[in-house]
Amino acid sequence: MSEFIIETNKLTKKFKNRYAVESVNLQIKKGEIYGFLGPNGAGKTTTIRMLLGLAKPTYGSIQIFGKDMKKEKLSVLKKVGSLVEYPSYYGHLTAYENLEAIRILLDAPKSRIDEVLSIVRLSKEAKRPVKGFSLGMKQRLGIAAALLGKPELLILDEPTNGLDPSGILEIRELIKSMPKEHGITILVSSHLLSEMDQMATQVGIITKGKMIFQDSIEALRQRSKSKIAIKVNEAELAWRMLLSKGIQAEMENKQIYLPHSSDEVVSTVVEELIHNRFSVFRVQEEKKSLEDIFLELTSGEGSL
Repeated sequence: MSEFIIETNKLTKKFKNRYAVESVNLQIKKGEIYGFLGPNGAGKTTTIRMLLGLAKPTYGSIQIFGKDMKKEKLSVLKKVGSLVEYPSYYGHLTAYENLEAIRILLDAPKSRIDEVLSIVRLSKEAKRPVKGFSLGMKQRLGIAAALLGKPELLILDEPTNGLDPSGILEIRELIKSMPKEHGITILVSSHLLSEMDQMATQVGIITKGKMIFQDSIEALRQRSKSKIAIKVNEAELAWRMLLSKGIQAEMENKQIYLPHSSDEVVSTVVEELIHNRFSVFRVQEEKKSLEDIFLELTSGEGSL
């Protein structure tokens, strides 16, 4: 059996002459919180709809739990919970009554309603009509509904969209707790890298329908490590002098850059420059934020 809970191969969705998703190879391991990132309109929701059998791929394959979605869709989806776009409810019914309607369809045990309300911390609100719920509470109720069938995989499409900071915090903490406490693997989409940075273990970045990055959140952070920038006169001559002395340096925009350097290395470089009669105008640390990296990768598209 594959080590991946979700594995797609060249997954593609084409609408007339436009590719919404093109040759996407997702790989998600058990127990991961996989952050599926991209600007709005990048292809995240279309990919998720294909994973859930709500849209048919133009070509490519989807394997979930090692099973081919084309051949074993029903048996796969029994073990998948999802929240795609805003959940819809009967506003005049209570949280408990809304979940009861879904429970009957899923043929889940009645005791499961209290369990999922406890997981999403809505037990005290169980008897309240949903029309009085905040947006964050409605999102948590949507996650409770997705958990009713005891899924092994949870797919959440922009679950923090439109929430205030406290609502975002509630959803984030809830998502982070699920792999450890309930053994659930999570795919969560967002256009907010800062949000994924605080909860995801793995990240896939999609833009214009194509996957452009897939690795650990730590690998993405490595890209944002700081460099020391040194502004000198005659930058190219100074850079060549440093290289001739075995000092690792780069030059860009008439500035010298020292990658990941200690204070001792910076001090040595400045001494060498002055000793060789170069004028040092400025020494500063430059660090790219994760948002800068995301914007570079997605060619400046989308909001963060």
